Amino acid sequence: MTKRHELTDAQWEKIKPLLPPEKPKTGRTNHDHRTLLNGMICRAKTGTPWRDLPERYGKWKTVYSRRIRWRDAGVWQRVWEALQQDANREGEVTWEIHFIDSTIVRAHQHAAGAKKCGGNRSLQAKSGWVDTESPCAGRWQGTTVHVWAHARSAARRNDG
Repeated sequence: MTKRHELTDAQWEKIKPLLPPEKPKTGRTNHDHRTLLNGMICRAKTGTPWRDLPERYGKWKTVYSRRIRWRDAGVWQRVWEALQQDANREGEVTWEIHFIDSTIVRAHQHAAGAKKCGGNRSLQAKSGWVDTESPCAGRWQGTTVHVWAHARSAARRNDG
């Protein structure tokens, strides 16, 4: 039985072959990938500071450095793409394009009081225009388009 915020055995079996080998051709054997990955997931889900990571995941510096090394080596990108392809093959992905700008995103009530930027933020975000004289110069670099994959619910798959 897995603990909260940890990979199940089925999830681990899908991810395990996508990760670098624990025993490299040269050098020392790495720490257990599953333990460190569970530490990364726990930290991402709970938002706990790295130093407060539970001891069962090992030293926080080891978990952190593995996360950064895998990011720099492109491991996370390869894992994401492989899992996305598997889900797409199984028909569990619906592709949608979402456009997000400041005209449709409501500010949180605690957002009041932030340093004000000159000019129309919404216009800056849409046009990519940046006032170089503004105290917030460089903040708006254009509109971002995100493509998100949404997993269909089991109920919808079974009805269709």
